[in-house]
Amino acid sequence: MGCRDFTEHSVELLGPGGNAVFTPPVTPNRLQRSLRVTFLGMAVNVVLACGKLIAGVAGHSHALVADGVESLADIVSSLIVWRGLVVAAKPADADHPYGHGKAEPIAAAVIATVLLIVAVGIALRSIEESLLGHPGPRPFTLVVLLAVAVIKEVLFRFVRKEGQAVRSTAVETDAWHHRSDAITSLAAAVGITASLIGGPAFATADDLAAIVAAGIIAWNGWRLLRPALEELMDATPDPQLTEQIRRIAKQVPGVIAIEKCFARRMGYHLFVDMHVHVDPLMTVRDSHTLAHAVKDSIRSELPHVFDVLIHIEPAHGPRDSTEAVRTNRVQGTAGERVAS
Repeated sequence: MGCRDFTEHSVELLGPGGNAVFTPPVTPNRLQRSLRVTFLGMAVNVVLACGKLIAGVAGHSHALVADGVESLADIVSSLIVWRGLVVAAKPADADHPYGHGKAEPIAAAVIATVLLIVAVGIALRSIEESLLGHPGPRPFTLVVLLAVAVIKEVLFRFVRKEGQAVRSTAVETDAWHHRSDAITSLAAAVGITASLIGGPAFATADDLAAIVAAGIIAWNGWRLLRPALEELMDATPDPQLTEQIRRIAKQVPGVIAIEKCFARRMGYHLFVDMHVHVDPLMTVRDSHTLAHAVKDSIRSELPHVFDVLIHIEPAHGPRDSTEAVRTNRVQGTAGERVAS
């Protein structure tokens, strides 16, 4: 199989004999929007991480230091998202005929794993500090944490909105990373408040807040890891979407029934496989034309459907001997991928 440039952002794959297999489009605006929010989050995290670490050390707040470490993890996550988006946007080639869309869930899975690792590290550090004891936090650390919580919540809402708009698993996961940072900042603020009000007797409240924050981070990490793994394992998308694809296909004249219909995600796009029942007397040419019509109809109504693999089958039912012979001939074309 070879390939040739088709447009600036796509390639046309060529099968044996030079026939086109399919043309995978890549939307440049989607990549630009995804990278814009990723770099914005990265810049904010660099500023916040430095501020929280300096304030945490100067103000004797382990919860604030832990929050600063979590922001450093956010920076690493943003770098991973950046690379995942760039790789996923690459057009299909001879070695990757289905494109590089899996790079996005891989990036999301790595980010979620980083969250879990950070959570364990924060919890262990906080437990150690609570046993050893340390001076209580200073009042200014509370102001820093509240400001950070507001900034991160605003950033979460913006990044999540963009992630949903471009249908990016990696960007949405990165958004929830910002939300986890806002939650940990609030938890740390509660601990510092208790420590400031209660005095030396409540000095460990700062560490307990960091442990609670670690638990929240771990929960978010696991919650984000599951959908990324499901996408990597080609889990079925929303059943309602599958039913919608079935309904669109059934409306095409000449389609008698849809026996099977499977869909799987590849980054932003969907790949669909279906078995279409047609009249057993239909010729190979007509069945090929019908398959084109079904594919075009689905992709017209659902633009994020990347490709449709259609398997033509004869409709079931009693047939006379003449029809049976013709059916056997039609069944010789078990299935074909139709090109757009």
